[in-house]
Amino acid sequence: MLPLSLYIHIPWCIRKCPYCDFNSHKSPETLPELDYVQALIADLETDLQRFPAREINTIFIGGGTPSLFSAQAFDKLFIGLKKLLPFAPDIEITMEANPGTVEQQRFTDYRQLGINRLSLGIQSFNPIHLKALGRIHDDKQAHRAIEAARNAGFDNLNLDIMHGLPKQTVDEGLADLAAALAHQPEHLSWYQLTIEPNTVFYKENPPLPSEDDAYLIEENGFTLLEAAGFTRYEISAFAKPNKQARHNLNYWLFGDYLGIGAGAHGKYTHNGHVHRTHKHRQPKEYLNAQKHFLAGEEVIASDELLFEFMLNATRLEQVISLDWFTQTTGLAQTVLMQSLKIAEQKQLISLTDTHWQVTPLGRRFTNDLQGIFLPK
Repeated sequence: MLPLSLYIHIPWCIRKCPYCDFNSHKSPETLPELDYVQALIADLETDLQRFPAREINTIFIGGGTPSLFSAQAFDKLFIGLKKLLPFAPDIEITMEANPGTVEQQRFTDYRQLGINRLSLGIQSFNPIHLKALGRIHDDKQAHRAIEAARNAGFDNLNLDIMHGLPKQTVDEGLADLAAALAHQPEHLSWYQLTIEPNTVFYKENPPLPSEDDAYLIEENGFTLLEAAGFTRYEISAFAKPNKQARHNLNYWLFGDYLGIGAGAHGKYTHNGHVHRTHKHRQPKEYLNAQKHFLAGEEVIASDELLFEFMLNATRLEQVISLDWFTQTTGLAQTVLMQSLKIAEQKQLISLTDTHWQVTPLGRRFTNDLQGIFLPK
């Protein structure tokens, strides 16, 4: 039985950031909290009519800005979820929050509800860069949000920090990382800004650091992270010992997850087939009682499963068992081995009779490594 997670999407933000390509929408004056919570519960109930209920090990509440919702709304949501799915005794429940929406009491209430991991979207501690990124918080609010999380009792804290920002110097990029490390979080998501289609930045094409500067930020940043006791366990994820994001690890290890909420995606293995689901993206459409929550569902074809698995697993630094491929895809190891041997010949992975692992060269050329496993 594969591990099962639950992803919950809250689609509203105070305003849309110019770099964001997630399914997020400007918040209405009055959030339809109760209607949305009822829809989330009904959405899960509908999923469970197709896929058997199993114990869930992790929950991730993403967005949008989930911290716009009150603790009372999440209390109603958790009561409804627990009636449909058993929670593991050691369940990890993560909520994303933005510093500009922080209230000390709200954080305290979230923690008392059982939310035990917080992911703060800091992005930068530099007020000029925060303004350029369209963030609603400033540097002082960023620091205060971290303090509020600690005061609320959160002892498993992730900070989201970006580098390679418009007009960012090497020193500025490293200063952001150093400021984050000074707060001693348990986890850091540290990644380079990428300009995605359908964003304001894609149209504006802001000036980004040169490739040489981006390389210097990254290489010096890795040194800072290692010195601070962080281990890189995924391309852009760094953790203190035993503080990896269990929910995200389940994604990368090709585990199962149900996705509820506007635009949420899910993956569920049932009767030997891997199903992908996605829900209606627009909040109004998702909340329309005349519509079904499900916008689309597909069974992943056998010739695509290899690439789907490796697209996720090659993000990880850890050793991956060959048996795990068979357990998660239902395919024989022989389907994997030919491509793995090609990757080994190119020194992109190391390979034994039982395991494989991405090499430092493979990490530098992750896209090339993943391309080896594309359907022929």
